[in-house]
Amino acid sequence: MTSVGADVRTRLVREPDVETIVRMVHDLAAYEKSGNECRLTVDQLRQALFGERPSLYGHVAEAEGRMVGFVLWFLNFSTWTGTHGVYGEDMYVEPEFRRHGVGRALFEAMARECVQRGYQRLEFWTLDWNTGTIAFTASLGAKPMDEWTVYRISGPELTELGGSPAGEP
Repeated sequence: MTSVGADVRTRLVREPDVETIVRMVHDLAAYEKSGNECRLTVDQLRQALFGERPSLYGHVAEAEGRMVGFVLWFLNFSTWTGTHGVYGEDMYVEPEFRRHGVGRALFEAMARECVQRGYQRLEFWTLDWNTGTIAFTASLGAKPMDEWTVYRISGPELTELGGSPAGEP
């Protein structure tokens, strides 16, 4: 467990945390003006974190005897560095605990994973309009990767592309 300030502690996610994290993910989606797009369930998150082959990891922040924030992350891989990295998928801090070191503590937890495991990168996305988070992460040393454009294939386009028999034996 890591302590930041006198009142905030971070630790790895435990199975009893899942329901609270799902609520917070839905709160985050609403904050990002995408609440109607968030379909995460308790069972889905439990399976990703604690199933037979976990593909997701995370830390929670606690203060005043309760969970006040979380970060969920997964491994990526850089062929240029030849090492894994950490991709921060979602981070959320309860509004009344923002600006109290909670976000920094959660970033420190991910960075510690990178350092301890020899990973070379900690990456994440931030919405262009979220100037508070942009300034905060810049204060931690984050640099925008603005020469790259993110693309996504999803929905019917993904189904059509993935349903094609091309290349199958």
